[in-house]
Amino acid sequence: MGEETNDDHPRIVLPDGTSAGTPGDANVTERKIERNLEDREYVPVIIKRTDETRRHPDDTLEAAIEEGLEQLNRSLLSLALSSLAAGLIVGFSAMAVAVVQTAMLESQASSLATRLATAVVYPLGFVICVMSGAQLFTEHTATALYPVLDRQSTLTKLLRLWSIIVVGNVCGAAIGAWLHTFAIDVVAARPGYIAIGHHLVDFANSSLFVSAILAGWLMALGAWLTVSSPRLGPQTMFIYVVTFLIGIGGLHHSIAGSAEMFSALFLSSDFTTSQAARFIGVALMGNLVGGSCFVALLNYAHIRRTRSVERTDSAS
Repeated sequence: MGEETNDDHPRIVLPDGTSAGTPGDANVTERKIERNLEDREYVPVIIKRTDETRRHPDDTLEAAIEEGLEQLNRSLLSLALSSLAAGLIVGFSAMAVAVVQTAMLESQASSLATRLATAVVYPLGFVICVMSGAQLFTEHTATALYPVLDRQSTLTKLLRLWSIIVVGNVCGAAIGAWLHTFAIDVVAARPGYIAIGHHLVDFANSSLFVSAILAGWLMALGAWLTVSSPRLGPQTMFIYVVTFLIGIGGLHHSIAGSAEMFSALFLSSDFTTSQAARFIGVALMGNLVGGSCFVALLNYAHIRRTRSVERTDSAS
């Protein structure tokens, strides 16, 4: 592999004489050159990187960019229906937590036991939601940002995607909570929903915002890890682990929290619509900051920017 100069724009030249790009270009990394060499060396029908192996970080970023582009280019109707479904599905996490919370309240269990028990069931709705392919906002705070950072899409498309998914998720959470209240005598979890509601509104904005940042950070990490592993088993485990951490930490997830908040609002006069709006707004902003800043920007910077192939004086 050598370097060829053309009008002060040196390019990486592969052994077969083809070009891999310009050194210093954000899109040219050592891993990209390796992939180009592999594509020329291996017969197409031979699997050169098996799905049983861990992906190289640059391959994971490429896959995340492709996934982000796919979502950014989806139609409004498709995104709206998918995000509505996600909000409905995540409501089952709220139901599971409320049932366990009610049982722990009745048994007068310790705070630690209650946290552990609710954290065990909290991930269930998320696992169903993510593995079903429904669009959850906290997945796309990072995934949809990668193509924009890579200059393959625009900020306008990103804001469009986020807006559609947020509206769909929150509407789905509200509809799901409304449906669950009709089954409250069967589920028998009214005290649990009310206790959860207080956990959502009894904090100052600053505490709620930081809690939501941490939850958004974890959810975006979970999305990154699912892209890095093509296998279903590890993907499910990653989703479970990150949402278990959210549950045991009592952190605030905007969409699952919306389902919990709407249920508490429908079931008890202890809560008001202004409290619900305050919680949802602060949690959404915190999740957005956590996913976009602590995952998307950092991942893109340390993988794409720091691994770009630079020109050296010793290159030949």
